[in-house]
Amino acid sequence: MNYEEAKNKFISTWGSLGSLWGINKAMAQIHALLLISPEPLSMEDIMEELHISRGNASMNLRQLMDWGIVFKENKIGERKEYFTSEKDVQELAKQIAKERSRRELQPTIKILNDVSNINEDGSDKTKELIKQTKALHEMAETLDIMMNKVVGQGNNWITKALVKLVK
Repeated sequence: MNYEEAKNKFISTWGSLGSLWGINKAMAQIHALLLISPEPLSMEDIMEELHISRGNASMNLRQLMDWGIVFKENKIGERKEYFTSEKDVQELAKQIAKERSRRELQPTIKILNDVSNINEDGSDKTKELIKQTKALHEMAETLDIMMNKVVGQGNNWITKALVKLVK
């Protein structure tokens, strides 16, 4: 396999995997391209490489910057904006974990807490709803606490072991 084949396979696969961490295919493909690019790329470079529209590139770059995994860079004497990705895979994993917690786990924890604290009317269905949503709330809260502890840690042995496990 040559460089172009390997690059295209990586970008395509990363694009497909993007849905697993809550982003769309084009967004993940842009991230993959920036991740493996040795130099920052302009929006035009990204559009040409991935065969996507300016609107698609712009919207997804903005979202990747909101996630904190893509950054704008300026080049002296250039009017174009350039973009680069976080290159440290451990930092990348931490940032993705933080965003997933903020966007998914924390809202879910709030809803589960609200639902599990309804007024009990004595019926079996209400008791079961409260029981199950409390159990889910506790599990989600524990997962969020654990994830935040791992994310908050530096390069300790636990973080390294978890990153290896995820790989």
